[in-house]
Amino acid sequence: MKIQTVLGIVAAALIAPAFGQEIPKVLEIGSPAPEFSLKGTDGKTRTLADYKDAKALCVVFTCNHCPDAVGAATRMEQIYQDYKGKGVAMVAVNANNPGSLTPDELGYSPYNDSFEEMTPFAMENGWTFPYLYDGENQKFATACGAQATPHVFLFDGGRKLVFTGRMDDMKRKSGPTEKSYLRDALDATLAGKEVGEKTPRPFGCSTKWLFKASNVEKDEANWKAKPVTVEDLSVDLAKKLRANGTDKIRLINFWSTTCGPCVAEFPELVETYRRFQNRPFEFISISIDPAEKKAVVGKFLTSRHAALSDKTAPSVKEEGRTTNNYIWTAENTDPLADAIDKDWTGALPHTVLLGKDGKILWKHTDKLDIVEVRRQIIKALAE
Repeated sequence: MKIQTVLGIVAAALIAPAFGQEIPKVLEIGSPAPEFSLKGTDGKTRTLADYKDAKALCVVFTCNHCPDAVGAATRMEQIYQDYKGKGVAMVAVNANNPGSLTPDELGYSPYNDSFEEMTPFAMENGWTFPYLYDGENQKFATACGAQATPHVFLFDGGRKLVFTGRMDDMKRKSGPTEKSYLRDALDATLAGKEVGEKTPRPFGCSTKWLFKASNVEKDEANWKAKPVTVEDLSVDLAKKLRANGTDKIRLINFWSTTCGPCVAEFPELVETYRRFQNRPFEFISISIDPAEKKAVVGKFLTSRHAALSDKTAPSVKEEGRTTNNYIWTAENTDPLADAIDKDWTGALPHTVLLGKDGKILWKHTDKLDIVEVRRQIIKALAE
């Protein structure tokens, strides 16, 4: 687990009691815009007063991880480009606390909702409007009653709420849409008219309130309690792993306990497996340590909690397998390479992403960029 996630859990545990466990109500139409002072990805702190001259202020509560937020991201930028010349200001606000997200909620984006990960998310989506962070204490989100990601709040020139809800009906789909509730509301507001549909129900992942940190603690405890096993890998089984033929894509990692980069990246691979465990995805580790080091390998895997997910266990059992961790016991690694990746040079670590038909979709030798790995997994799952 990343350091910022651990810190998020601690912060959430300390702050949550003050907020209780009740989800705040959505701000009512006609209410004044709540004050805010929030830091953005550009290092600047924005306040409500900064937008005093705007004809309308559009606040979109969103995040880095939610598939609905990801799908809406490019449409947000297009709306901003279409309306900024008309006097409309837009800000995106991430109110999620990363310590309130369990790993299996992160299977649709390479990013968590930390402040640090907001910058690459915004850059990848070409955002030119401010992206602000409210995940530390969630005061602004609480005042607005932000329910989901994305959730839009549109305030008129007098900073009265005239529209709140979903942008459109695209949900997690990306690309343009013919029907946009937000555009209709913006057009009406700029024309001095009453907004027609004022409160279309927002749709997306729920706001990750601070009190949800307790869910993360329980999930961590459950995962760490799972048994970790390692079995010998034969040539025949290696060939079956490569052929795949299941409904899952597979990420196979060749590693060793004596390989520094292997040891360093392994926790992130386990975290990645946990992120995608609810999707048709499987992580398989293959140790190249000597056969007599099997106990050492098992101890390492246990210390890194490289368990088999309950979601994956049934399909593994159907294949006649009992684990997701293996050790190559033969001295010669050539048969292993021939079985899984004949182009593998033997250098460690080596990682291969397999499609459902066994085709190699992506591979990498040496230490991984874990964000790129997750990006490749998401790409493969979308095909």
